[in-house]
Amino acid sequence: MSPLYDLDKVRVVLSRGRDAPAALAGVSLRIEAGERVALVGANGSGKSTLLRVLHGLLAPTSGSVRRQQALQQAMLFQTPVLLRMSVQNNLALALWLHGTPWRAARQAAVQALAGAELEEVARRSGRQLSVGQTQRVALTRALALNPQALLLDEPTASLDPHSKRLVEGVVQSFGGTIVFASHNLGQVKRLATRVIYLEQGHLLADLPVADFFDHARLQADSAAAAHFLKGELTT
Repeated sequence: MSPLYDLDKVRVVLSRGRDAPAALAGVSLRIEAGERVALVGANGSGKSTLLRVLHGLLAPTSGSVRRQQALQQAMLFQTPVLLRMSVQNNLALALWLHGTPWRAARQAAVQALAGAELEEVARRSGRQLSVGQTQRVALTRALALNPQALLLDEPTASLDPHSKRLVEGVVQSFGGTIVFASHNLGQVKRLATRVIYLEQGHLLADLPVADFFDHARLQADSAAAAHFLKGELTT
C-alpha cells in the first residue's frame, strides 16, 4: 500500500524577493498509515509550514507532495477558531460541510460532545469558552469527521496541566495516523513513535522515538539535533 504522504524535495518560500529564506528547504519524507510522527525544532524551523503542506493548505514552491488517494484528514491549529454560534452547531456545521444532513449532523455533534465529556458547553457560544475548552472542542470537532490522519500544531500550547492531560488522552486514543508539532519533549516521548527534527527549514534528523532520545545514537545521526535536545541551539 502506498504511504499516506510522500514528499519529494519540497521547498516552500513564503515571502517574495530574490533573497527570501525558505520555510522548507528540500524536505523529503514518507509517512505510513498508523505512524505517530512528532515534528520538533525551534520556532521558525518549519514545523507549522510542514503541517500546512501535508494538509494541502500550502502548495510547494518546488518539489512534489503526494497523498494517498481519498485520504480523509483533519487539522487542529495552535489557536483554533470557533464561530459565534453554539458549540453544538460549531461541530454540526463542520459535519454538514462534509456532506452530513443538518439534522443528523446536530445529533452527531451531541454524541461527539458527550463522548468527550463536553456536554455542559454544548449550548454555549463558541466564543465564550476557556482556552482549554476551546482546544478540546476543536479537537472533538476534528475527530467527529472520522479522519484517517490527524495533524496537530502544538495541541497543548498554553493549556493548564489538567487540560493538557485531557487533550493528550484524546490524542492517545485516536486510532489513525498522527503528525504533530510540539515543543514539549515529554509529550513527544508519550505520544510519538517517530521524531523529525527541523532546523531553518531543513530536515536534519528522522528517527524512531527511542533513538531520538538516546544521546549517543542521536549524536551519530545529527549533531544539530543532539544540541537541540540538550537545549543548545546551533544557530
